[in-house]
This record gives sequence, structure tokens and C-alpha cells, in this order.
Amino acid sequence: VTENRSDLEDLHLYATPREQRFRRFASLEFEGQLYMTPYDFIQAVTSDEPKRAKKWRSLSKQELNQILMETPPVWKGSSKLFRNLNEKGVISYTEYLFLLCILTKPHAGFRIAFNMFDTDGNEMVDKKEFLVLQEIFRKKNEKRERKGDEEKRAMLHLQLYGYHTSTNSVLKTEGEDLVPRSYWDTLRRSTSQALFSDLAERADDISSSLSDTTLLVHFFGKKGKAELNFEDFYRFMDNLQTEVLEIEFLSYSNGMNTISEEDFAHILLRYTNVENTSSYLENMRCRIPEEKGITFDEFRSFFQFLNNLEDFTIAMQMYNFASRSIGQDEFKRAVYVATGVKLSPHLVNTVFKIFDVDRDDQLSYKEFIGIMKDRLNRGFRVRIPI
Repeated sequence: VTENRSDLEDLHLYATPREQRFRRFASLEFEGQLYMTPYDFIQAVTSDEPKRAKKWRSLSKQELNQILMETPPVWKGSSKLFRNLNEKGVISYTEYLFLLCILTKPHAGFRIAFNMFDTDGNEMVDKKEFLVLQEIFRKKNEKRERKGDEEKRAMLHLQLYGYHTSTNSVLKTEGEDLVPRSYWDTLRRSTSQALFSDLAERADDISSSLSDTTLLVHFFGKKGKAELNFEDFYRFMDNLQTEVLEIEFLSYSNGMNTISEEDFAHILLRYTNVENTSSYLENMRCRIPEEKGITFDEFRSFFQFLNNLEDFTIAMQMYNFASRSIGQDEFKRAVYVATGVKLSPHLVNTVFKIFDVDRDDQLSYKEFIGIMKDRLNRGFRVRIPI
């Protein structure tokens, strides 16, 4: 155990909400840096709080090497990767941010993500290109850093990034004062700079000072010489999205092939700012008296649609501009046109029964879009952009 509870809470004062959540769920420490296990990560994105009190366990070099030796290569990946690894893996803070990004990206964005990493355009991503991610997220964090105790902030940097940093080293860019609205946007905007900045060079320094992680070994092999192609990258992202959804679904299905409409509503509302969820649940119970159930395919298709929420929002706004209300047929058509996802009639009907609070059999922007934008920010009860 490397830190008692009072020290943990003290450093929490200097951390952002995302950093606080990472520190709360992380269970491992190596050479001063905190790590999540794959089990910790799954808990962080599917639970409100850790299932057990966290006391960071210090790993020896031998223990870390043994964990990494047992890491499967990327071509052996599956939608049970994180569950199979369980406690036998290490995930850094910047990788945690990257994995969160993946969970909310549409499949069409996977190619964009790959191209952002592939800075030399050779259709392969190597370890050095991937490590640019470390610098991009660190620099974003430095730009938004709060004033406070320099020693505490330095300790926090060591825990999250594995090395001390100086705000004087931040790359100065045009429009630096404009804070991007998400880590994904930061990645998209900053990676284009990598070829013309010190980021790629800095990645060499980072790779020599940081320990390997499960993700680095999974992607680039135990010697770090392998390269990642798009097919493997796509499969990893798709498998991760599927795995988290399977875990959420199975936690309610009790071994059955379906979950109840009420359970579906619980899952949708659990990470939103809706204060009186009971009114939504009661509204649905009254309007769907006979339970039919939601299958996993329906469940997965709905969350694939949510990952395309921005495009769907544009379609919804076009209806609003035309002063048209949204019925179930219009909703299904807008979803398909904007996202390419076909939702079943029963699923659409269930969504309407949950969110159509005024019971006019129409869905408004306020009734649905605003609440679902909150749901995308899984793991937070406050409005924090991903």
C-alpha cells in the first residue's frame, strides 16, 4: 500500500474529475505511477463506485514482467479480452482516456482514429506513433491545470504519467486559449501537428522512461517492434465496445436472452443528470404493461446509434426547424438516414414510452437528445465532455 486514505483525498483536490475517477478505481502502482487492471477499467465504466475499497498494491518489476509476458497478441483479441485478463494487466491513465474515447465513437470514426495515429501514412501504426497519444493528452491536461500547490501537482503528474512535467515545456500553438471540447477533438487537432512539432521527438524520450503496458504489448508485441494494421485496430475497438455492452446486458439478464424494458430504462438513465428517474420508469410501466423484453442485438444497435448521436442531432434539428414533431416513423427514418442503424419497432416504441414525458406520442429534442448526451459521458454525474 503506497498511500493512506487522507493523502489520497488530499491529492484529489488537485485532480480533474476524470483523474479522480481513475485514481479511485486504479489498484496498482509501479515506480510511483498508478495503473488500472482490465477488471478496474470495466468497473470504472459500468459501476458508480469500486466494489471494494482501493488500496494501491505495489508491483515489483518481476511481477510486472510476468503480467506482460502473459499478454496475448492483438490477433488473439476477442470481445472477452478484458474479462479474460481480469487482474492480469496494467492500463495507464492516458490509455484509460483513449479507451473511453473508443467507447463513444461510431464505427465510421474508427478509420479516422487509425489515420490520426498513422502520422507517416504507411497504413501501419508503430509504437512511437501510438505514444504521441501520451504527449497530446498530457499537454491538454497542462493547459487546463489549476493553480495550487506545486508539490502536490508534481506528485499527481508522477502518479498519472510516470514522470514529472513542467508547464514551461508545453508546445505553444496558435489558439492555445481555445480549449477543445473533448479528448477526441484534442487528438484529432494535435496529431496533425505531430509531423511539424516536437511531439514525435518527445515520444522517444517518453518511451525510454516509461514501462510497457498491457495495451502496448498487445498492440506492438513484447519487443515493441510489431506494427498495428487497420483491421486489427478496428477489431480491437469493436470488441471493446461489444464487451462493455455485454457486461452491462448480462448484469441485468440473469442468464436469459433478454432484459426487461424497465432494466433497459435503468441502463439508459443511470449515467444522466435526470434527477427524478422514477417518473420515467413509472411512465414506461404504465404504457408498456406487458413485458416483451429487449434482446442483446436490439441493445447493441441502440448504443451503436448513440455513438452516432451528433449526426442524428442534425437530422432532428431539421425537423425542429420545420416545426415538425417527431413520431416513431420519423424517428426510425432519421436514425437510419443519419447513422445507417436500423432500430426494431419494439425498441423504438420502448424509447418513446420512456422519454415521451408529456405522452403526446412525439419526441422532442429536450425529451431525448439532451438526456442521451449525458448518457454518453458514462461514469460521471456531472456535465463533463469526453
